[in-house]
Amino acid sequence: MRRLRTRVAGVLLAVLALTVTTACSSKDGTAGSEPAAKAEAAADRVEPLAETPTPQLPVTVRSSDGRKVTVRDAERIVPLSGSLSEIVFTLGLGDRVVARDITATFAQAEKLPVVTRNHDVSAESVLSLKPDLVLAETSTGPDEAMGQIRDAGVPVLVVDPAKGLDDVGPRIEAVARALGVPAAGKELTKRSEERIAAVRKDIPKKTDKPRVAFLYLRGTASVYLIGGKDSGATSLLEAAGAVDGGAESGLEKDFTTITTEALAEAAPDAILVMSKGLESVGGIDGLVKIPGVAQTPAGMERRVVSIEDGVLLNYGPRTDEVLKSLVDQLYGDTK
Repeated sequence: MRRLRTRVAGVLLAVLALTVTTACSSKDGTAGSEPAAKAEAAADRVEPLAETPTPQLPVTVRSSDGRKVTVRDAERIVPLSGSLSEIVFTLGLGDRVVARDITATFAQAEKLPVVTRNHDVSAESVLSLKPDLVLAETSTGPDEAMGQIRDAGVPVLVVDPAKGLDDVGPRIEAVARALGVPAAGKELTKRSEERIAAVRKDIPKKTDKPRVAFLYLRGTASVYLIGGKDSGATSLLEAAGAVDGGAESGLEKDFTTITTEALAEAAPDAILVMSKGLESVGGIDGLVKIPGVAQTPAGMERRVVSIEDGVLLNYGPRTDEVLKSLVDQLYGDTK
């Protein structure tokens, strides 16, 4: 679970498409093909800034692990999470990225060599690409691999994890400073925050906020979890004008095994899932067979919001797209 919040992604990821799979607008659990196609087209690619910045190096920055990191070149960058890859590409420096984490599968990155195995970093694979800079999350590991990369003399910048909407700007600007393009970081932060604000203005003003339970599902591994206070989804749900049912019911941990009792306490009006997780349990028909789901208001109404693994909890330059998909699916034609 330690890598779930920071990468979602693959969490994580797959050809990024915000799959509109909700029964908010369809009782049989199917969504219209036109909205789904539009969402997929929007999500497959990141949108770089109009002007490509030129890094001004060297720079020395402080990593979130307490180290001072001096970056002298940024010709060969290895971001070790889908979220960090997204930031680098959106800053306009994607042509300098030489590898990707398994969770970075948006169109511009999908052909790059993968240097992680089951979300664990392969130091040998990273070092074979002779990077000038490695970007990592605090949860990136194993520690031994990260130590090998540092011991080889490669600068490693560790960025604080994304927990909510307030982290969008700080993460973008931390990466931009390390790449020697602080002005581009501020520009991208401004663009991202303005787009998020625009989506929020369109959210229906309701007195009764819908309760939403975030479920992490991997049917092939018999993993069925409900998100709590630290799942990473609370901020997104609140931004959409909803209540995080798991957190509100008193679940303190990030994720807890699904039980009938936990679902009854969460009492969700809708269920938020990652699209691959939903697929792994056999779609909505399989989801409602999980003990306790069919007895919730969401299960009875088959109200499911599905968003692609790779972007759901990234809290980065495309969070406005995630929020819009969530809002559209959650409220449907009631907006």
